[in-house]
Amino acid sequence: MKKIIKCGSFFSAVDQNVQKNVAVVVEDNIISQVVPANTVDTAGAEVIDLSDKFVMPGLIDGHLHVGMNGEPDSMAEFPFLKTGDVAYRAMRYVERDLMAGFTTIRCEGDFGYVDISLRDAIQKGLCVGPRMQCSGIAISSTGGHGDFHFNPDVSGGEFAAICNSPDAARAATRATFKHGADQVKLMATGGVMSKGDEPGACEMTFEEMKACCEVAKFRGRTSSAHAHGAEGIKNAIRAGITSIEHGMLIDDEGIDMLVEYGTYLVPTIIAAYRIVEFGKAAGIPDYAVEKAQICLENHAAHLKTMVKKGVKIAFGTDTGTPYSKHGDQAFEFQLMVQAGIPAAYCLQAATKVNAEMIKREKELGTIEPGKLADIVAFDGNPIEDGMKSMMNCCFVMKDGVVYKG
Repeated sequence: MKKIIKCGSFFSAVDQNVQKNVAVVVEDNIISQVVPANTVDTAGAEVIDLSDKFVMPGLIDGHLHVGMNGEPDSMAEFPFLKTGDVAYRAMRYVERDLMAGFTTIRCEGDFGYVDISLRDAIQKGLCVGPRMQCSGIAISSTGGHGDFHFNPDVSGGEFAAICNSPDAARAATRATFKHGADQVKLMATGGVMSKGDEPGACEMTFEEMKACCEVAKFRGRTSSAHAHGAEGIKNAIRAGITSIEHGMLIDDEGIDMLVEYGTYLVPTIIAAYRIVEFGKAAGIPDYAVEKAQICLENHAAHLKTMVKKGVKIAFGTDTGTPYSKHGDQAFEFQLMVQAGIPAAYCLQAATKVNAEMIKREKELGTIEPGKLADIVAFDGNPIEDGMKSMMNCCFVMKDGVVYKG
C-alpha cells in the first residue's frame, strides 16, 4: 500500500533548509514524491501524520562497533569470548541503534567477522537492525591498536589481522573482502583503549597503507584509518584513504591535506568525552583516561578550523567504547554543535555526507524521489534546541517499513 507521511517540519538534507507542511509519498520501499501537504492525493493510501514532528532522512552512524556496548574495558574481555557470544549481543545492540533513528551504520572493525554475519542476517530478515556497511576485522601492526597483548607465548587474536609488510597488508585486505567486507579499516596510529601504544605514534607505514588502499580501489571499495597522530593522518591521506577516524592530534598541514585530497574526517568526539567524563573511578584503565585527555584537549579547536576551511566532516560516534552505548549515541550531535559545527551541517553529516562517504548517495542520505524510504522523526526542532531533540527519536521507517511510531 502507498504510504503518505505528512511532515510538520521537514529537513530533506539536500540543503540546510527546513520546510513546513510537506508530504512524502512512499510506494513499496521507494520515495516517489515530495510535495506540499495540501496538494497530495491521499485516496487509497495509508496516511502517517507527523505534522507536529521534525522529519528527516534516516541517520547514518559512520563509526561504531557492534560487538561492544560501553564496557569500561571491553578489550580485556575479548580474548575470552566466543564469536557466538558477541553475535548474540550484537543483535540486540544494533536493534537499539535502529530505534534511535540510525537506519544505516558503518562498522569500524569488530570481533571476528561478526558484523558481516549480522549484516547478512538482517538482510535475510532473520533479525531486525539497520542497514550495515562492514569492515570485518581491521588491519593492524604488531603491538599497534588492534593487537592483543597476550602472554608472549600466546599468539593470535580476532579483532585485527596483524601485518608487518606491504605484502602482508595487501593479503589481509584481500582476505577481508573475500569474507564479505564492504570496506577495509586500517590502524594507522596508536589508540586510547589499546595498551602499550601512544595515540600520536605511527603504527602502519605509508607503504603498508598504500597497499591496502590500492586493493580497495581496485575493487571499488572504500577505506578508513583509525588515526590520532598528525604524521599517521598525513601518511594515510597520501596513501589514498577514504576517511580519517578521530583525527584528534592533527596539525594544520593535515587539515589542509584533508581539503586537498577530499578526505573525510569522522571526529567521534563522544568517545574521548565519555572516557574523560567517567574516568578511572568507573573502571576505565588509567592509561586510557590519560590518553583520552590528551586527545580531547585541542579537538574542538581543530574542528573549528576544519569548518572554516571546508573539510568534509562526517558523523560517527565510536559507539561501543567505554560508556558509549548503542541507542544513546545521538549525544554526539550536541558535542559537535558545542565544538562549533553548525547544527544544520551536523544533520547533513549524519545523512547526506555519510551517504557520500560510503558511496551510497544514489539511494541514501536525502529525502528525494527515487531514494530508499529511510525516514525518521523527532519531537522538537534540533536546529533550534542545540540538538537535544536528537536524543528522542519517535518514528523510524527503514526501507519503507515502519519499525517505531
